[in-house]
Parts: sequence; C-alpha cells; structure tokens
Amino acid sequence: MAPYYQTAKSFADVSITEEGIDTDSFLNASDDFVNMFDLLGKGVFGFVQTDLRNNIAGVRERYNTAASTSTTLENLVKAEAHEHDRHGTACLVRLIRGLLFTCQALQNMQTDRASELHVCFKRSYDTHLKHHHTFIIRSVVSRVPGTNQTLFPVISDFQVAIRAVPHRHDFYNRITQGSPHEYFDEELAKWLVGLQNIVQRMKTFLEQGGYGKV
Repeated sequence: MAPYYQTAKSFADVSITEEGIDTDSFLNASDDFVNMFDLLGKGVFGFVQTDLRNNIAGVRERYNTAASTSTTLENLVKAEAHEHDRHGTACLVRLIRGLLFTCQALQNMQTDRASELHVCFKRSYDTHLKHHHTFIIRSVVSRVPGTNQTLFPVISDFQVAIRAVPHRHDFYNRITQGSPHEYFDEELAKWLVGLQNIVQRMKTFLEQGGYGKV
C-alpha cells in the first residue's frame, strides 16, 4: 500500500483561476493535510488539528449551504459580506491563520535541518499566533479584573504542546510509513509551496478587503 502522503490531495493541485481559489478542492486538500498528522499518534499535534478541523467544518458548512456563490474562497467571502452572520468568513480567517502557522513551521523544518521540530514550530508560533493569544488574554483580563492568574495558561499550554511534538527522526519515520525520507521531503516541499501560495493570496485578500486579520 502506498504511503498516505502519496494518495492525499495536495495543495499544489488546488485549482486557482481568475475568480479565485477553488473552495471544494481547497477543503479536500485541507482535510488530507490535517489527517496526515494522525499518523503521528493520538494527541500528537492535536493542538493544531482540533483548531484546523473546526474551522474547515465552518467553511464547508457555508459552502454546502450556498454552493452557487461559494465556488471560490474569494466569492464565498464576498457573498457572505452582505449577510448578518459571517461565520464562514470567520472560520476561513482562522483556518488560513492556522495553515500559515503550520506551513511556516514545516518549511522551517525543511530549511533548518539542525533544529528539532519543537524549535521550528515555536518560531512559527511566535510569528503567526502568539500575538493573537496575547490579545485575547489582555481583552478578557480587562473585562474581568483579578482573573489574570487563570488566563495565562492559554499561552503556556500551547507552548507545552509544542514542546511535545515528536523528534525529527520519529516524525519522518511515522509520516513516511517506510518510504524514503528524501522522496517525502520532495513531495512535502511541493505541498508547502502550493499551501504558501494559497495562504499568502488569501491573507492579502482578507486583510486588504477588511474581511479579517490573519
């Protein structure tokens, strides 16, 4: 049986036209990307998978409800902008943010082969997610005085989870399922280039259009 990564939908194969990024193929690639981390074992990367899966579900719900106006991610956002409930857009913003974090972490892993995975993920976390968590904590504390001692674990728990990611060698052994590491690296690089193109395109679209901050 072929390794999972050889049969999964790649972000490199997601269709992008003048109208935008194809919603259906993007969601399928996102599903397969998240499911790949199941190979690492229950609970490993759970802090990433839960967030991504919840937001994929939110975007897919909007797509299934209004398929004709949601054929591309851009069209989905623009159509929902005229409605009171913009849950699909909110989920898409968070999904792009989470994918950007994961993409950057795995690119760090490929370019800095001397560092362990937790270092690569910590760098990406500091760049793409930490300021969002800090903002949430400041906002809640300002509304509920005296509760700061119970809120700081929001950040520390995430950082503990990052420290729990597998060693580089274990990660490759589990993900490759016995296939050559070099071949997986080549395929992963293609996935990540495709993913980077998508998240950077959507980040620009969402932020410049005032739809959300990635």
